[in-house]
Amino acid sequence: MSDHTSLGPEIRAFRVDVPQADLDDLQQRLARTRWPQAAPGAGWSRGVPRDYLEALVAYWRAGYDWRAQEAQLNAVPQFTTAIDGQTIHFLHVRSPEPDALPLVLTHGWPSSPVEYLRVLGALADPRANGGDPADAFHVVAPSLPGFGFSTPLAGEGWGLGRTARAWAELMRRLGYARYGAHGSDIGSGVAGMLGSIDPEHIVAVHVASDPTALALIEGLIPDDLAAFSEPERARLEDLRRFGTEGRGYLQIQGTRPQTLAYALTDSPAGQLAWIVEKVKEWTDPARALPEDAVDRDQLLTSVSVAWFTASGATSAQFGYEASHAGEWPEPSATPQGWAVFGDAGVIRRLMDPEQRIAHWSEFERGGHFPAMEVPDLLVADLRAFFRHHRAPAGA
Repeated sequence: MSDHTSLGPEIRAFRVDVPQADLDDLQQRLARTRWPQAAPGAGWSRGVPRDYLEALVAYWRAGYDWRAQEAQLNAVPQFTTAIDGQTIHFLHVRSPEPDALPLVLTHGWPSSPVEYLRVLGALADPRANGGDPADAFHVVAPSLPGFGFSTPLAGEGWGLGRTARAWAELMRRLGYARYGAHGSDIGSGVAGMLGSIDPEHIVAVHVASDPTALALIEGLIPDDLAAFSEPERARLEDLRRFGTEGRGYLQIQGTRPQTLAYALTDSPAGQLAWIVEKVKEWTDPARALPEDAVDRDQLLTSVSVAWFTASGATSAQFGYEASHAGEWPEPSATPQGWAVFGDAGVIRRLMDPEQRIAHWSEFERGGHFPAMEVPDLLVADLRAFFRHHRAPAGA
């Protein structure tokens, strides 16, 4: 699956090298997909339509080139290290700018650092990408425990807090005494935890969110909406309905992930459907199909990484840990910035009604995966936010 070169006792270089036998097995499984009967005229209302998935599977088999995508992945410096008994895989792109700020990016579910491929260059080398070199970052993008190449999952207990502590240790090993953090989905929780557990070293935390992610948080939308305008009430009722119907995957992964694991590990078409449904539901609602919102090959690379590492199953365990651990970010004095994508303004009234968060950005475009959907907007917001938090205190 991979080649390793030692860089010392703690960190080893990593190169993706999927055996041809695994590629052949994937092709054979896709060719033998046993298709279920479709509900006539249901569209996306009952899940992924059969005709859509058949076409996507056909492209995965005959149009998608894993080896080309693997070469693109291997063009990015990658490493592994063992922290608290768990293999942690990470991308590490050092900026050519000597004063660059280290920045750890944390993806969510169902994803991997593949999500950040379109922003790495602009973040690490703004001089070469039409930006100000003063905005440069040394970028570290780990795979969450049990996701992608941070496998196999070493055991139980890998939730938000333990992961954040592992990230703090990772940044220490890389020699970064001061750093920033960004995250989305699960990664937002990890980034928030870093602000609480490593305040001596973390300079600021930036999170990305979207209305669909917040709608999945039970109890966030109040029962009494009298204080909101009529358009806001309509929007919140839509989000409430979405949260009720869209929470099913989270309830399954948060309660019985092992039962789901057999299907995700045995059927690539099943795993693809499980993921692509969320890409459809969580991306920019102005985009009709998943590939209208995110690049199709990038989407299939993320799915392929999950398939080849069998991490569709172990990544589902993170939902169980999060729902049972009860560990959430503590209040922290670490500066925090929010970027909300696909929002018409109602989210801040729920999350920050007193407007205490100084940096709050709202974008009509984008959705749950801004690094894939609107990388230009995300890069610009990260640059703008961290511009105010680069200098050491008192400098």
